[in-house]
Amino acid sequence: MKNNNLESFQKLSQQNMDKALKIFGEWHEGWRAISAGLTDFTKRSFDDSAATVEKLLSAKSLDQAVAIQSDFAKRAFDAYLHELSKIGGVYAQLLKNPTTQSRDSTILRSTNDHSSREQP
Repeated sequence: MKNNNLESFQKLSQQNMDKALKIFGEWHEGWRAISAGLTDFTKRSFDDSAATVEKLLSAKSLDQAVAIQSDFAKRAFDAYLHELSKIGGVYAQLLKNPTTQSRDSTILRSTNDHSSREQP
């Protein structure tokens, strides 16, 4: 009886450790994806800003400069919203997975607790 409880405890501990390592791995991958996405977005934004400054410096009239600036503002805003949407999806997935796994783990522990109490 005592040996069986010890084996059950060890098995449950191993299952929980495996789930925790899986959750940590998913968190790491999610944060890495967010970091890589933000780095790429920053580089593209900087390159677009530099190209816009070059166009502004070569503008022949105030109307042309205003048109270049307006086009840049629209592109920057659209790029920002697109990137925000992508990162929001990664955040949502990042937060969804551990919550689901945590709930499943709680159900697993609850089921194991009830089954161990029913045994004489």
